[in-house]
Parts: sequence; C-alpha cells; structure tokens
Amino acid sequence: MRAQIVAGNWKMNNDLSETESLITSLKAQTKTSNAEVMVAPTATNLYQAYNSLKGSGVEVIAQNMHFAANGAYTGEVSASMLKSVGVQTVILGHSERREYFNETDEMLAKKVDAALANDMRVIFCFGEELADRKSGNQENVVESQIKNALFHLEADAFKSIVLAYEPVWAIGTGETASPEQAQDMHAFIRKTLADKYGADVADSVSILYGGSVKPNNAVEIFSKPDVDGGLIGGASLNAEDFFAIVNAF
Repeated sequence: MRAQIVAGNWKMNNDLSETESLITSLKAQTKTSNAEVMVAPTATNLYQAYNSLKGSGVEVIAQNMHFAANGAYTGEVSASMLKSVGVQTVILGHSERREYFNETDEMLAKKVDAALANDMRVIFCFGEELADRKSGNQENVVESQIKNALFHLEADAFKSIVLAYEPVWAIGTGETASPEQAQDMHAFIRKTLADKYGADVADSVSILYGGSVKPNNAVEIFSKPDVDGGLIGGASLNAEDFFAIVNAF
C-alpha cells in the first residue's frame, strides 16, 4: 500500500521563537489518521526543530539542498550537512525554486542524484503554469519535467522518491483546481511512470497534491484514488489547520 503523506512547507516563514511556538502547537494536536506527517522549517531552524519534534511522529525535512558535497557555493547546504542535523528527507524542484532561482531540470537531476547517493528521501515537485493549463499543454509540461529530472534513474530508486504535483496556476492566483483536475493529472503521472518502469513501480510511488489544500477541501481531494496526500503551504503555518488536513484521510 502506498504511503499517505502530509508535508508542511513553511517556506521563508518563522524565526526561531516562532518556530518553537508552532512546534509546541503541533505537539498539542491529535492525529487520527495513519498519514506520515512532515514539516519543513527554514534551514536555520532545522536542528532546533529536529530536536524539539524527536519522538513526536512529525518528521523534520528540508526545503532544498545543493547537488555538490562541498565547495565554493556560498549560502548553499549539502546533503551531508542536512543529515548531520537529523534530516533524512528533502523537497526538490519546488515551483518557487524553479521560478525565482532558475532551477532547471538538469540541475534538479543532479540534486536528486546527490540526495539518493546520501540515502535521503526526495519529495520531487513539478507542475504547469496558468498559460500551460489554458493552452491544454499541461500534460506535456509535467511529463517533460518528470522525464528530464528522474527518468535516468533505475526503478529501485523510486523507493526513495515521493512525487508532488503543483499546479502553479492554482497557488495564490485566484484560480482553483478541482479535485477532479487533481485526480486526472495524478492518474496521468502514474501512467507516465508505468510506461517507463512498469505498473508495480508506478503503483508504489506516493503522489502528493500541492495546489492550495485546506481543511475545507482536503477530504474531497484525498478521496481521489491517485492522490496520496498533500504538500501544504500556507495552511501548514497554523497547527490546527494543518492537523485538520492530516486527519482528512
């Protein structure tokens, strides 16, 4: 059975005291689902968050990492650095990294390789923008992003990969993606994997939805057969809302 996962991406929010406050609120919540729960604080607070959440059932993950092991990459963080503070999972390819920091599929392939070489789990993000959706080109864009960054891997590597579909056009734009649109794309993603690696691999990979999941739509979205959880942005900054989404399974 595929893992059900709800991962909160805190992005560039919360200083140390705010992080500690949110963690205290998270630990006060009750989980009633079997979903794996993850949160991604900013890099400066990963170690504190890891220590504070140890034993709580909430995994602390990273928002990004560099592909190099070390070197003259000012401001960057390597896989081994993340692991040294307890982090075992990293988000790669987020739409904001692609847009604001010009991360390409080729760069992301190197990042994925580095994470896997360090025995890390990867949440790999991808998705189309509004112009792609309006032109009907969304499947081509998504297929290209997946193939360019991941299809050099052996099938066994997908045991350590979680996919996260982000319809960029449905995040902070006023546009809304329906649960049916989410399911259609997730089914297409799974078929794309099956065509390359076979049905067993495709059926084993968790695919998360990252298009403005909130407490009032999580149950319907998570009820879709190919949606295995969510990558949550703004709603993850409120512990009660976040756990309402976790418990939507």
